[in-house]
Amino acid sequence: MLNLSAAFDSVDHDTLIWRLRTSYGLSVIAWFSSYLSGRIQHVRLTSTTSTPLAIVCGVPQGRSSDRSFFLLYVADLLSLVRRHQLSPHAFADDSQIYGLCRPGSTDDLSRRVSNCVDDVSSWMRANRLQLNPSKTEVLWCSSGQRQHQIPTAAVRICSTFVQPATTVQNPGVFIDADVSMKAHIAATVRNNNNTV
Repeated sequence: MLNLSAAFDSVDHDTLIWRLRTSYGLSVIAWFSSYLSGRIQHVRLTSTTSTPLAIVCGVPQGRSSDRSFFLLYVADLLSLVRRHQLSPHAFADDSQIYGLCRPGSTDDLSRRVSNCVDDVSSWMRANRLQLNPSKTEVLWCSSGQRQHQIPTAAVRICSTFVQPATTVQNPGVFIDADVSMKAHIAATVRNNNNTV
C-alpha cells in the first residue's frame, strides 16, 4: 500500500497537458489547459494577505474529474509495475502493488517488490511526486491454516524497512493477513453502534 505525500497538490500542469496530448491523443487540450490555468492562491491571516501566486502544480480536489486527472498523470506507473511481474491497482492517490508466490518463494517476491518500489520512487521524483516510505504498508496474505508460513521480516521500501502489518485499510475496507475480514466486520459493527 503506497503512500504519496500531497499527491493531488503535486501534479505538474505542463506534464499533465503533455501526457494528455501525447499518451492519450486527446483533442480537447485547450479545455483542460483552461481548466487548470489561471488559478492563484494566497494566505490570509486575520487582516494580512500574502502576495497572490499562480498555481502551476496541483489539481482541484473534490470532483470525480480531479481523481481522473491524477490517474491519467500516473498511468505510466502501471506499466512500470507490470515490468517487475507484479500487479498494480490505483484509485485516486491510493496505489497498491500486488504479487503472488508459493510459500517457499517469499524472499524472491519481497526482493521484486523492493526493486519495483525503488523504480516507482524514482519515477515519482522525476514527475514531482513523493513516495512516503514511512507510511507505506506491507501485508502478506494467506489462509488461516498457512499463517505460520507468512514472512515476519521487514521489507525494504526505498531506504526504510517496513514491518509487515496484520491488517491494513484499503479505501474503505480493512484487509486482514488471514483474509478473514474480521477487522472490517468489527469496524462496521463499531460504526453502526456509534450511529444508533
